Amino acid sequence: MKIKHSLVVPCYNEEGNVEKFLVETQKAMSSYTDDYEIIFVNDGSSDKTPSVLRKLFNERKDVNIKVINFSRNFGKEAAMYAGFTQAVGEYVTVIDADLQQDPVYAVQMARLLDENPDCDMVAAYQRERKEGKAVSKLKRVFYKFIDRFSDADFISDASDFRTMRQSVVKTIIALPEYHRFSKGIFSWVGYNTMTI
Repeated sequence: MKIKHSLVVPCYNEEGNVEKFLVETQKAMSSYTDDYEIIFVNDGSSDKTPSVLRKLFNERKDVNIKVINFSRNFGKEAAMYAGFTQAVGEYVTVIDADLQQDPVYAVQMARLLDENPDCDMVAAYQRERKEGKAVSKLKRVFYKFIDRFSDADFISDASDFRTMRQSVVKTIIALPEYHRFSKGIFSWVGYNTMTI
C-alpha cells in the first residue's frame, strides 16, 4: 500500500513527548495531506514510552500509527534504519519525538519536493545553534576533517531531520553497512539535495 508521506520517529525515553508530538504532527499535516503514517521506533526506552506508544496505537484510530519496539537500546541509527524498512510513503521524513524539530517543517520539505521534481531530498539545518563555542568549533573541525578524507560532501550543520523520496530510502536500505553513520550515508548516496 502506497501513501503520500511517512514520518519515521526514533524514540528513546520520550514518554512525555510522543503524545504531544502526535498532536502537533496532526495539526501540521492537516494543511498538507490526510494520507500519511507515523512510524514510532522505540529504541529500548527505560521509561514508559513503550506503554504510551501501545496506548496511542490501540486508541488513536484517527491516524495511521505503526510502532516498532526494540528489545534494548540500539541507537538512533538503528532506529532510523528500522523505520525506513517499514515506511511506504512516497516521501519519508526522519524527525525526533522531542519537538525540537517542528513537524511544520516536514510539511514545508514535502511541498518543496512537490514543487521540484528534480530534487530528491530536503535537509534541514540550523543557521544558529545554542551551543558553546568549544562544541561549535569541534563540530566544524570534525566536518572539515571528514569532508577532506571522504568521498561524500557534507552540508554544514545539516541534521538527520530531512524528507526524501522513496527512491532515496530504497537506496539507503540496500547499503550493506552494519555500523551506520546516516549523515554520511545521506551525502554519499549522491541524490539531489536542497536545504532549508
